[in-house]
Amino acid sequence: MEAIILAGGFGTRLRPLTYTRAKSLLPIMNKPMITFLIESLPKEVKTIILAVNYRKKQLEEYFETYETDKEIIINDEPEPLGTGGAVKFAEDHLSDQFFVLNSDIICSINLSEMIHFHNKHKAVATISLWPVENVSEFGVVDVNSEGNIKRFVEKPKPEQAPSNLINAGAYFLESCVLDYIEKGKLISMEKEIFPQLIDDTQKFYGYQFKGYWMDIGRIQSYLDIHQFLLNNKKMENFIGNQVTNKGTLHDSIIADNVHIGNNSNLKSCIVLDNAVIGDNVSAIDTIIGADSYIGDKSELLNTVIGDNETVEISTKLTNQIIWTQNIPNGYPKKQIGNVIGE
Repeated sequence: MEAIILAGGFGTRLRPLTYTRAKSLLPIMNKPMITFLIESLPKEVKTIILAVNYRKKQLEEYFETYETDKEIIINDEPEPLGTGGAVKFAEDHLSDQFFVLNSDIICSINLSEMIHFHNKHKAVATISLWPVENVSEFGVVDVNSEGNIKRFVEKPKPEQAPSNLINAGAYFLESCVLDYIEKGKLISMEKEIFPQLIDDTQKFYGYQFKGYWMDIGRIQSYLDIHQFLLNNKKMENFIGNQVTNKGTLHDSIIADNVHIGNNSNLKSCIVLDNAVIGDNVSAIDTIIGADSYIGDKSELLNTVIGDNETVEISTKLTNQIIWTQNIPNGYPKKQIGNVIGE
């Protein structure tokens, strides 16, 4: 059994952090986001197919040293193909049943139970479902008590919503689904293929799970997942290796080889590898990129500092994104493809 992990996106809503790294390698609690998903795969999955495009070489280099008992195939897309196109592009590597998983979803789903649910109902396709409070922001499913999905309803008014359940980004599919996808085109599985499967097969199911679910697609959700994991693990802070801390930390994540100067105060911050923070710095709800330098007496609030950036002494920044370097060639100005749940 295989798992296709969709890891080819640019992560435009996470810029400038994704100007210098593949979105799926963005660290969470000091390890790449994609590893949380890989570690959740059931034993039935023997092969992982990474659908990649942007920063392919970076991903290859990381997985050359990553230890796992599963075979990993880097499937380089010549251009972004969307969820459907990426699945079709991996067709030669697939057997009768396979997962399609989004690399930017961190959740508590039990994929073994999802397989059991799918087989029990003799489904053609099963997608994961998650409840939301504001149905008007999402496409919600019309689903019966057995889990059979009849349709998707885009951003309904609350009184018109058939449920409060949305697509949560994990799919378990039969190989016949591949017949619905045209090769070599940018295709949304969610908007173009799923409605056809519902109409043609009546065997399109939704698997609802409990626990937690986060789509790490925006700067705020990147901050939020760290706060959630700190709370879940009952940790006040997460501190990596070779950290020199002469300041005060509250609910913050500090990666490796970081220096924090005298009397500096960080609250709800993420500091990536090799950053240097000067003396008497105040930072709240801020992300400080790798190899960056924050000058003494600076005040940062709700700000993102890109990798390899320098913030001068006594700088005050509020609601800012700091990137003074060139934007990578080919990096789009807006998102390509589709957003899960929207």
